[in-house]
Amino acid sequence: MAVLEKIRVKFGLAISIIIALALLSFIIDPSTLESALQSMSSKYDVGRIAGKSVSYTDFQEEVDKFTTINEIMTGSSVQNEDSQKQIRNAAWQSLLDKFMFVKNAKAAGINVGEDEMVDLTTGDNISPVLLQMGIFSDENGNFSPDALVDFVQQIDADQTGQYRTLWNYLQNTIYTQQNYTKYGSLFTAATKSNKLQLAEDMAFNNTTADFDYVLVRYPAQRDSSITVTTTDVKKYYKAHKNFFKQVANRDIEYVVYEVVPSDDDIAAANEAIDAVYDEFTTTDNMKAFLLKNSERSLNNYWYKAGELKTINADLDAQIFGGSNVTPVLKNGNTFLAGRVMDSDMVSDSVYVKHILLQGAGAKNTADSLVNVLKKGGNFANLAATYSVDQNTADNGELGSIGWLTQSLMISGFESTIFAKAGEPFVLDTQYGTHVVLVSQKTKPVAKKQVAILEKTALASKETFNNYYSQANTFATLANGTYEGYKKALDSTKVYSHAMTITEATASYGAVDQAKEVTRWAFDAKTGKASNIITVNNNFFFVVALKDAHKEGYATIKEATPSIIETLATEKQHAITLASVKEKAGSLEALAEAFDTTVESRVGASLNNTMYEPVLLGLVNATEVGSTSAPADGILGVYVAKVNDKQTGSFYTEEDANNYAAQKAQYAAQQVMQIMAENDEVVDHRERFF
Repeated sequence: MAVLEKIRVKFGLAISIIIALALLSFIIDPSTLESALQSMSSKYDVGRIAGKSVSYTDFQEEVDKFTTINEIMTGSSVQNEDSQKQIRNAAWQSLLDKFMFVKNAKAAGINVGEDEMVDLTTGDNISPVLLQMGIFSDENGNFSPDALVDFVQQIDADQTGQYRTLWNYLQNTIYTQQNYTKYGSLFTAATKSNKLQLAEDMAFNNTTADFDYVLVRYPAQRDSSITVTTTDVKKYYKAHKNFFKQVANRDIEYVVYEVVPSDDDIAAANEAIDAVYDEFTTTDNMKAFLLKNSERSLNNYWYKAGELKTINADLDAQIFGGSNVTPVLKNGNTFLAGRVMDSDMVSDSVYVKHILLQGAGAKNTADSLVNVLKKGGNFANLAATYSVDQNTADNGELGSIGWLTQSLMISGFESTIFAKAGEPFVLDTQYGTHVVLVSQKTKPVAKKQVAILEKTALASKETFNNYYSQANTFATLANGTYEGYKKALDSTKVYSHAMTITEATASYGAVDQAKEVTRWAFDAKTGKASNIITVNNNFFFVVALKDAHKEGYATIKEATPSIIETLATEKQHAITLASVKEKAGSLEALAEAFDTTVESRVGASLNNTMYEPVLLGLVNATEVGSTSAPADGILGVYVAKVNDKQTGSFYTEEDANNYAAQKAQYAAQQVMQIMAENDEVVDHRERFF
């Protein structure tokens, strides 16, 4: 097995806070100091799991560990924002597993013993975690016990420590996953439906009915006689306090000034491209010309008709309409022109095989292998014998890379697009010397290489300063207060945006990566307005904090408006239900009394989701020939008369079992959330990232 490449581990930025405790202790009451320190400490915690605080340092250590694992497994230390986010999520999940899930699994009587771990790692019951690891596969892509043993035997000899790091990670993952498997099995068994439940489910779903019903809809407008007292609100709040649990949030208003090029800036860009256009049409050194004069460099991509539309539709139409050089075209604030550099019939994709050779004598060996292949040698057999790359095996054939396109191309293999099918050749890349064979090609189509001269109008310094001046005028008028912010709106007539945000908020309308605004709002005091907050160098925000809501439960004052709405709706529904009960009689009489109609259904299934559950429940519970009592639903009050019921056999025991399994699976998906609530998990990662 090839030795893993060395990596560079990135270390997180350490954050230290120095507090003058000795000085504070003289002037602050000890209990007040302790409270303040706890508050300050929690502010810099990433979260809390089962009573354990997770400091920024603790979390960053976990992130560093998973960063190292990622670099070992991918062979690259380069990470984009998405991969960094995935690493942070993995680190957080690891802490949840360690401090919450495994603890709860043990409390449920689950244990993963040493003998079991041996069996899962090197025994007869290999864990799926190892089965899915490519480094433990043979030349056919199948799990190889020998490859695993070879890896384990090399751990102590590995001077880099990467084998040990990876093996510890894999063992921990196997241990955790086995706990999940056992807990899931335990939970699934506990939620299994018994025979009586299955029989009731089958009976209900195999029943169809003929019935008539009347729906008396709730009034669109609230009855003016309905009142909700303070006592009603307090009683509801006390009984339903969990409904008002909330994350910390802020009610803000903001104005934003976007820096966009002025008419003069756009005209300047047009003049700039006009000034070099003639040279663009005649230059013999297009690469150097574009590097100096264009925002788009020269590339070797071969375009077919339609592909240039992603840049500009007119550009595509002219290039593939016969023009070798286009005039200057406008695309928003961008000006561009195109020039055909070459034309040819080019395949979209090629099927490529290779044998990788390295070290002294690689070139001579490659030449010999080319000759062997030309005489009918078997490519896969030669790859198995000579290739350093023993992992590439598309469709199970060693040495087969698969289909390559211009967009999905291995660096250094670009020439394969033009190679003749069936003729092996030698190719040198950064990886070594390759014997390459293009075995298949798609039908060639007309394509062109196109140089594109492009200039985008950018805001000048004068334009930038003009927008900054407008934002500064607004901020000056606001004078740091919400009251001043409202007055500034009246004076400037700028549009104000209202928004409720959490610490996770990073986008404001179409403006992304605006965490600076969020951080200001969570650090500011209610009633304050900000100075200019610059985002992405071309958006100027001025923000006012209207209200702040702490994490936990909304106050009764904050909850009162929604409670009043809920209770008024409930009272309105009760009035409608009482009115229908008062006038109970035949369906026709009810329909006439409430200016509605009698609806009829024939052969309606009791599991039909087109009907409200309350209506289906009434039909199921009412005897044939009888009329139900009124019942309130979502849309209004229902009364149903059942004319007939039929029992079929279209809903089988298998259907019932599948439905029960779906319910159990759904319930299992709630386990982690319920665990997190019981262990009072607090996640403040968005505060830092």
